[in-house]
Order: sequence, then C-alpha cells, then structure tokens
Amino acid sequence: MISTKSPRELLLMKEAGRITALAHEEVKKMIRPGTTTLMLDKLIEDTIRSQGALPSFKGLYGFPNASCMSINNELVHGIPGKTVLKNGDIISIDIGACYQGYHGDSAWTYAVGEIDASAQKLLQVTKDALFVGLAQVKAGNRLGDVSHAIGEYVFSFGFSVPADYTGHGIGSSVHEEPIIPNFGTAGLGVLLKEGMTLAIEPMVHIGKPFTKVLENNWTVVTKDGSLSAHFEHTVLVTKDGYEILTRNMEEDHSING
Repeated sequence: MISTKSPRELLLMKEAGRITALAHEEVKKMIRPGTTTLMLDKLIEDTIRSQGALPSFKGLYGFPNASCMSINNELVHGIPGKTVLKNGDIISIDIGACYQGYHGDSAWTYAVGEIDASAQKLLQVTKDALFVGLAQVKAGNRLGDVSHAIGEYVFSFGFSVPADYTGHGIGSSVHEEPIIPNFGTAGLGVLLKEGMTLAIEPMVHIGKPFTKVLENNWTVVTKDGSLSAHFEHTVLVTKDGYEILTRNMEEDHSING
C-alpha cells in the first residue's frame, strides 16, 4: 500500500532529510585523490550519529556499512573499504539517515580531482534528469509522467538506464511502495497524491543498460564497463509540485546549473 504521511511523520522525515543532506555536505569536503572509501564512510556515519540519527543502510538486508560508495563503472551498492580514490574517478555516494524511525535517502555522484569531458557530461545529464523528473512530481500527475520524463531526457543524449534498479517510496521503511522506474509511459501508473514521499533516483550508463552483481553479492557494475552515475533526492508530493527533503544547501538545483 502507498501511504501518505501525517504532519508528525513529515516533521520526522524532514529532520531525517536534513541529516542526510548534512552528511553529503560533510563528505563532499573530503573527496580527493588519496582518500579511501572507508574514511569517507566513517565520516558519514559519525555525522549521522552526531545528529541523534542512525545510518539507514547499516545492517539493511545485511549491508555492512553506513553508506554505499560506487566508483566509475559501479552502479550502486559499492561497499566502502580500502579502495583509494584516484584523480579522474567519479564516485556515487548513497546515504540514508533514520531519525526516530523515519528515513531520508539521497545519492550524489562526485568528481575526484579533474575528470574528463565524457564523465562531466554523464554527471550533468544524470543530475539534470533528476530535476526533469521532479518537474513532473505533483498531486494529480501519474508516476509514469515522472519515469517517462527521466527516460526520454537520458535517451536523448544516447545514454541508457538499467531496468532492474529504480526509485521507490520511503517513510518508516527505507524502501516502500511504489517502485519508480527511470523510464516509462506518460499518463500511466500510480496517481500521485499530496503527502506521498518518494525517492526519485536516475541511474545512468554511458554505455548499454545491462548490469551484473560482483562476487561480494552487493556491488552492481555495468556489464560493458562503461561509466555510471546516480543522483537521488527524497521528496514530498505537494498540491502544486514537490518539496525536496534532502536538499543540500550548497547545491544548485537548477537544470544545467
């Protein structure tokens, strides 16, 4: 069942979203060549706990860390460890914070040092696709409107989206109904209602859409080895649009910003 949230629930989700955004703000300062992903993960966990919250992902389905860190051709669910970041890498960092039983969830893909033009293009297109999709979020629209907008925008650049990995509802569980694909047909799907909370998250490949899971049973990579990016916000559906609950104060939220 797809839930709408009460005023009390929304207050808790807004605080969870604030903490999630704060963790992104803090970790962004530490992303540079020579840093290990485990160092970044520790900073994220310490930041979340310092705010009276818990890392949503730690222990979720058995995941071992506070955040997911996916580098270059890794799509999602990368496990932080001894991997050292190198100049030219891109790293997708997916963070969740749980505050008094309610969750915020946001992923962002960052450049490590200087990245090449193709990686820059991928990051810009994926970020813009998030806001193209969000522009379709409002009460009375259909979920297919959001999915269609994201997919058509991505496809127009010759990029692809993986079919098996999607956005989702969010609230007292990290993953709630509905499933939110990154492609679809406008005018179809769930009717969006005021008070719904959604995690919209375009995941984009430079190459083909096919993926595989590594032997650690977590990390998802592109089958063809092409670069992948991931941007996500938790949002509230409002009468006239949406409110970002995981808004990072340092971000530029405009298209092509």
